[in-house]
Amino acid sequence: MKLINIGYGNYVSAERLLAVVSPDSAPIVQDSREIGMLIDATYGRKTQAVLIMDTGHAVLSALPPDAVQGRVQASDQETEGDAT
Repeated sequence: MKLINIGYGNYVSAERLLAVVSPDSAPIVQDSREIGMLIDATYGRKTQAVLIMDTGHAVLSALPPDAVQGRVQASDQETEGDAT
């Protein structure tokens, strides 16, 4: 299982990550909070990205979406390197 560092010692499974969206998509955050599927991994910092998981959870990250995407791509490259 590949884990992606989303900041401050928090990780999510790369295989379960569906999307990384801007927190400006406020209905995602509010809806997830209301149904108990919101995970706040910001440690009190400003939310810069919302990670949508295949479980229906929304994970808040203090890292910007570009940083999360870079970490996902780095993880993918490590996986490709392992296969060769």
